[in-house]
Amino acid sequence: MSLLTFIIPVRHQKNARDWGLLKKNLAQTVASISNQTNPDWRGIIVANEGADLPVLPDKFSVTRVTFPPNDIHERGNATQDDFLDAFRLDKGRRVLSGMLDAPDSKFFMIVDDDDFVSSRIVQYVSEHPNENGWTINKGYIWDDGGKLLLGYNHFNHLCGTSLIISSEAYGIPESFEAASVDWIKDMLGSHVRIEGLLAKKGKPLKALPFRGAVYRVAHKGSHSNAPSLLQKYFLSMEALKHPRNVLRNLTRLRFLGSKQRDEFFGTLS
Repeated sequence: MSLLTFIIPVRHQKNARDWGLLKKNLAQTVASISNQTNPDWRGIIVANEGADLPVLPDKFSVTRVTFPPNDIHERGNATQDDFLDAFRLDKGRRVLSGMLDAPDSKFFMIVDDDDFVSSRIVQYVSEHPNENGWTINKGYIWDDGGKLLLGYNHFNHLCGTSLIISSEAYGIPESFEAASVDWIKDMLGSHVRIEGLLAKKGKPLKALPFRGAVYRVAHKGSHSNAPSLLQKYFLSMEALKHPRNVLRNLTRLRFLGSKQRDEFFGTLS
């Protein structure tokens, strides 16, 4: 039994642009999670049979699945709705498979396979065990391999690594077959919808009171194709239309120093 279980859903091998890069980034995400100051946690990676994974520390396990590749992993000619719907189903059922392997976990946090989390998360959850959970609405954006972090204050609208939720609030079914497709997509496949759905059920989430995660951008394996923070928040036409936002973002830039490395990047920083 663990207080908090980190679930990392990994896409099908055939949906990866560069499996070697995915594996390297995943190892860094695992190192970040393993840096927790409180040991009351476990990690579960959900990956297809045959997927080559990095060497994992003792507190991690692997849930193997046989789901087929997502045929609309790249949008192509699909509509935006069909593209997002396929993504939510693929991610959601992988997440559920991992959760069902941790039936005694009090809380869950879904972590994308290329992001980083604060080393303080488990300790904070341990001090507030009766909450429904938290949204990480304040985090950082980091260019892959860069030396700058951008503080971002609507992080939960940007990055999937932004929710810590109790198993009771989730209402996790006893089996995979007992979960409806809509529940899988809305509650586990989308980080945008769940906060509103839980609020309607009388189980509102609170805001984590510190910057809780780092969103890695500008790497070729990114499914979202997120541009560099310099390009998006300072040099793009959209940014330049709003000079006040550019100035505000300048005040939120931080050098990636030893404090941030120790908190977010773990042993592979």
